[in-house]
Amino acid sequence: MPKASGVKVVANNKKAFHEYYILEKFEAGVELFGTEVKSIRQGNINLKDAFCTIKDGELFVRGMHISPYEKGNIFNRDPMRHKRLLMHKREIVRLYGKIKQDGLALVPISVYFKNSRVKLELGLARGKKLHDKRDAAAEKSSVREMERHLKERM
Repeated sequence: MPKASGVKVVANNKKAFHEYYILEKFEAGVELFGTEVKSIRQGNINLKDAFCTIKDGELFVRGMHISPYEKGNIFNRDPMRHKRLLMHKREIVRLYGKIKQDGLALVPISVYFKNSRVKLELGLARGKKLHDKRDAAAEKSSVREMERHLKERM
């Protein structure tokens, strides 16, 4: 059977774009077990409160909830366990330096399948202040309103 090609997005973290400015994006593999992959294929994943940490030179995602696979019985893992992310060592060291020095955070943006492998898109992010969130919401609504008026004229 040939490998499936292409990219299929499974989950997005919309809250990350509301809470943070995304400065840079990275791709990382995720170390998972079989029943977790099957559950992700069904779309049973939640990134809402997830964040990434670096400990002992390894990158982990915490707070990513993968619901147990219905047919997995004893092989199911804890849905909230810390999952290790797979990146090159020098990329992890570079990210660690930026996080410690600049006060940035690593936030998961999306989970997708790339050539039948589960990948996680990370964002190097800076937190937004409350007034920044309000400005972004006001700008978004004004753009939506202008588009609505243009559509009515046509």
